[in-house]
Amino acid sequence: MLEKFTAFIENHLAGPMETLGNQRHLRAIRDGIVATLPLIVVSSFFMIVAFPPIPQSWGLYKFLSENAATILLPYRMTMYIMSLYAAFGIGHSLAKSYKLDTLSGGILAATAFLLTFTPVNIAPDLAEKAGVAGFVLPMGNLGGGGMFVAIITSIIAVEIYRLTDRSKFKITMPEQVPPAVARSFEALTPTLIIILGMGCITYWLKFSWHTAIATVVSPLVNAADSLPSVWLLVFLTEFFWSFGIHGASIVGSIARPIWLQLLEGNTTALANHQALPNIAAEPFYQWFIYIGGSGASLGLAILLAFKVKSQYASKLGKTALAPAIFNINEPLVFGTPIVLNPILIPPFIIAPLVNGTIAWIVTSLGLVNKVTVTAPWTLPGPIGAFLATGGDWRAIVLNVCLIILSVIIYYPFVMVYDKNELEKEQGLVKE
Repeated sequence: MLEKFTAFIENHLAGPMETLGNQRHLRAIRDGIVATLPLIVVSSFFMIVAFPPIPQSWGLYKFLSENAATILLPYRMTMYIMSLYAAFGIGHSLAKSYKLDTLSGGILAATAFLLTFTPVNIAPDLAEKAGVAGFVLPMGNLGGGGMFVAIITSIIAVEIYRLTDRSKFKITMPEQVPPAVARSFEALTPTLIIILGMGCITYWLKFSWHTAIATVVSPLVNAADSLPSVWLLVFLTEFFWSFGIHGASIVGSIARPIWLQLLEGNTTALANHQALPNIAAEPFYQWFIYIGGSGASLGLAILLAFKVKSQYASKLGKTALAPAIFNINEPLVFGTPIVLNPILIPPFIIAPLVNGTIAWIVTSLGLVNKVTVTAPWTLPGPIGAFLATGGDWRAIVLNVCLIILSVIIYYPFVMVYDKNELEKEQGLVKE
């Protein structure tokens, strides 16, 4: 039965899933958003500094709270406008896939995105007081709220660039002209089309890109911040991994824009001293579900390192334990292997589903803070959970409890796996 099911997966799902994962537009979205992660990781730590996990009676806390607005300025110029950076990254990656000038692709994408904004004319007295020229950009949609607009407009911009390049509807300079100058002139035509087209749509037709797209995607965002959505995304990730398909890459390419919007909603609320609205942002998965990597496999590594009798499993566990502590689990996934392994696939799927359910319930009850920080993914679980929740010590307790629970879930399956490995080794010795 398992062999037939495996053959079905390989013949009917593996190819399409791999094709989907390598689709140029999805790959560009993934690469563009991933390129913003250093900004998100570093800037999110300013949230901890502005709202430190220390007693409010301390003088340091009072000092940081009084200066929170200034402390948060690096955050507001990075993560708070991350969609602008993502637009450039998406345009750069998509242009590269078409073998176009990547710098021009990034600039055109960022330009198209900015042309969806209508500057607001503020009162002269306020403008003078703020030291601005009277027009300001609505900052809210430059963050996670504008991510889907950035994705769509970036793709439109690069596709226009590609069409003008392929149709030769461009200004071509002689070979003697320096390449940088030649590329600038070649980009004149798509730049003209993008500025005129986007400008007319936004400013003359009065089309509100952000309102329209928010209306379409808001059900997706709301649904993503639910326990059934967590179950679905976790199951798909582990299911694909079980058959050698990079589940995290496929699911992440589709879900990451929504995860970032959920996270940005929390950070904005925190910066404005409001209640945090969302649970299931990406750090929630990282620190309370995929502890040790996909499959919550730190529990598996602990068992292999300390509880098995077969030489192979024991050596594998001792070798893979250290990487698993830092959320690197490829040695386990391909060393045991978990791929196509009927004994280890069930706990590989069950453990993260159970972790996600418990973490969701605990967080929704307010027993642990909701995530607001994207901590580096290579941190040990308890430390990452502590930082991701803004310094909540209860997150450490939850993370450790979930690790113990994953050990318990894996235990009976690992014992069967170890018994089989031990029998193989004894059979080899007899021969």
